[in-house]
Amino acid sequence: MDALSEVLSMLRVSSALSSRFEGCGRWAFRFPAYHHIKFGGVLRGRFHLWLEGSDEVLTLEEGDFYMLTTGQPFCSASDPSCPPIEGPATYRAIRGADGVVRYSGEASPIAEVSLASGRFVFENDVSELLLRHLPPLIHLKASDSGTSSLSHLLALLNGETGRAMPGTDVARSSLAALVLVSVLRAYLDRTPAPSGWLGALSDPRIGHALTLMHGQPQERWTLDSLAHAVNMSRTAFAAHFRRLVGGAPMDYLNRWRMAVARTALRSSDDPLADIAERIGYLSDTAFSIAFKRANGLSPGRFRSENRTRSAAR
Repeated sequence: MDALSEVLSMLRVSSALSSRFEGCGRWAFRFPAYHHIKFGGVLRGRFHLWLEGSDEVLTLEEGDFYMLTTGQPFCSASDPSCPPIEGPATYRAIRGADGVVRYSGEASPIAEVSLASGRFVFENDVSELLLRHLPPLIHLKASDSGTSSLSHLLALLNGETGRAMPGTDVARSSLAALVLVSVLRAYLDRTPAPSGWLGALSDPRIGHALTLMHGQPQERWTLDSLAHAVNMSRTAFAAHFRRLVGGAPMDYLNRWRMAVARTALRSSDDPLADIAERIGYLSDTAFSIAFKRANGLSPGRFRSENRTRSAAR
């Protein structure tokens, strides 16, 4: 798999559309801090969105998508001059039996708006790779280049969120995952020089190196072998990688190997020797030493403590 697919699969995305909202008249809602990512698409009409404390108010039209990535409180409104009321409590109180939230605000000539929105919660610590260099609010217009796939997804979201049907939960979760990938792709396509790990994926040589490291962590990679694989000199590769990713290639590889190991220890009963081989260590002893140095716990202790926490939930 490519590096983005590897990270998304490792993230163990818990994704499900949280709601469909249909509003008319004048309204404004405030939503508190949240974990990880929220997203939405405008099915019909237009509305306004802004981060709490920001003077920048975005106007989203039919066909537009947005993604919120830093957990900051935010507001949405048909009319930004309205005093916002608490969104979660209001949504819970008026959500219909079909799952749709319908709100009628003060009568006004403002047209009706319909939104499909959702949230991604990531179950492990790989999320920092994805989120660290994203802007707090991504706005993709229907007219932007590279958003044609999102227009098709919006049509599917319209159908799936309009009413409950057999298989709705699976369909909504799958669509949410497609929205995540499509928004990230569109963001990369339209951003000339995105920073950090995501931007590095779009660089032909560093992106290829990342894919090799993510897809084949069991290989005995060295700085020389990675540079050779992407047709660069050792020095040029190390400098270019550090500039785009923010760290040395071998440090990045070691962090990824430890992320793979932590995921395996949390979610499987695989022997330590098998996990060690999977991420490029010649013995479980060498793996255990490296794991404890990186995480402060032995692999066995890490596994048992995570099992205890999971059982207590």
